[in-house]
Amino acid sequence: MGPDGVKNLRNIAIIVVLAVAVWKLPAGGTASATVSNILSVLFVGGLLFFGYRLYMERREVIMGLDDRLRGVLYGSLALGTITLVATRKWWNAGGVGTLVWLVLMCLALYGVYYVWRAYRAY
Repeated sequence: MGPDGVKNLRNIAIIVVLAVAVWKLPAGGTASATVSNILSVLFVGGLLFFGYRLYMERREVIMGLDDRLRGVLYGSLALGTITLVATRKWWNAGGVGTLVWLVLMCLALYGVYYVWRAYRAY
């Protein structure tokens, strides 16, 4: 098992004990939903901070783009964000919803790729 084998087994046991506690204790589902929501807010906050930092470091390049290309970039990022927010709704809608979700994500990714290719062509 190696030198960290006991440590790994201990970590797995902690996860199992926490899962059983959430499963068996009263209001465990509410507590797990609360923890999940807190972690989701922290994750989204981290992504927003990453996007802000990326924008601040590359704003000269972004402002140097043609107005049309900048509009395509912002529109693609907005489309991708809205599509990601509505993922659960589209996927629960069935086959057509899943197809629409895939098309919208592909359009958003293609828009970012189009702007990147135009930027590299200068």
